[in-house]
Amino acid sequence: MHDTTAMLIELGAIILVLGLLGRIAGRVGFSPIPLYLLAGLAFGQGGILPLTASEEFVATGAEIGVILLLLMLGLEYSAPELVTTLQTQFPSGAVDFVLNAVPGAVAALLLGWGPVAAVALAGVTWISSSGVIAKVLGDLRRIGNRETPVVLGVLVLEDLAMAVYLPILTALLAGVSLAGGTVTLLISLGTVGAVLYVALRHGRLVSRAVSSDNAEMLLLVVLGLTLLVAGVAQQLQVSAAVGAFLVGIALSGEVAEGAHNLLAPLRDLFAAVFFVFFGLHTNPADIPPVLLPALGLAVVTALTKIATGYWAARRAGISAKGRWRAGGTLVARGEFSIVIAGLAVGVEPRIGPLATAYVLLLVILGPLTARWTEPLSRRLTRRPRRAVPDATAADPVEVARANG
Repeated sequence: MHDTTAMLIELGAIILVLGLLGRIAGRVGFSPIPLYLLAGLAFGQGGILPLTASEEFVATGAEIGVILLLLMLGLEYSAPELVTTLQTQFPSGAVDFVLNAVPGAVAALLLGWGPVAAVALAGVTWISSSGVIAKVLGDLRRIGNRETPVVLGVLVLEDLAMAVYLPILTALLAGVSLAGGTVTLLISLGTVGAVLYVALRHGRLVSRAVSSDNAEMLLLVVLGLTLLVAGVAQQLQVSAAVGAFLVGIALSGEVAEGAHNLLAPLRDLFAAVFFVFFGLHTNPADIPPVLLPALGLAVVTALTKIATGYWAARRAGISAKGRWRAGGTLVARGEFSIVIAGLAVGVEPRIGPLATAYVLLLVILGPLTARWTEPLSRRLTRRPRRAVPDATAADPVEVARANG
């Protein structure tokens, strides 16, 4: 069979299955992300029906999916709102780092993997999945909730922290000199600062240049600009997701609204491809040997993420319900954790299967905690009603005493 023909058949089968799974999830009333991941496991290496012809296309589609998810989040907020959020959420970012990076580092040291692997596993457990959380917020229709800016503030701080963390980790893994690592770090920070400056100071000019009454032209310009900035950012050791998010921040007004409406279907398609891609590269046979430590680490860091979101939302004056929703939303890990683990496998090969099992657990658990943490906490903290004495069943002697 011709390669192009095989690719079309495989892509058609994947998209059709995703559509059916999405309908099933919609009827049941929960996010389709776990089903997309299980579909990836079924189609991936060691699965029921491995796919080969469409692998490269799916990998590219997965990258586009993450970029579009973060672009759409950026379109919801203006540059001043972003700066205010970063200023107010900085303490929350510090708490997030301590509560969620430390368990990974401790686990690596207890397993005897050494300090470099400890730094890598700390990153795996620290960073929440912006892609998964963006999808969950959309699925649950929480974009306009009061706690959502708090969640986004924590995510943005994590993504920006990657501009510092990834160059440091890369230097440690490669044994690069301090000078070489410092240059890479300065380039990363400079890139983030330059894009953020343009978004703050010249956002209106960018919106005016992008604006068009023709829907087709607007779609092409916004999508092209986003992919270009994301690619340049990644080339300069900055997350492509951060670049896409900042492009969304730079656009405002009618341009942002029009771009949102045009790109929403593309985002849904490529976001689903991203989650399938993650499952495709997970060999089910590698999971059982590391399932127990991964499960323990997942339980601990799920609780610490919930605590992080609760604390951050409390600082922002959010009600108890919103605090629990914020905490449950932050649980999912995903794309960054896999990237970090992929970098570290050369130093410690065992970190790959452990990180895969860990992320798979939390990327399935994350949409569930986002939905059920707040209702569950409400049930657990509900005060029992006091029993009202039945006057007809009262003891006559006691009634006489009470009446004197």
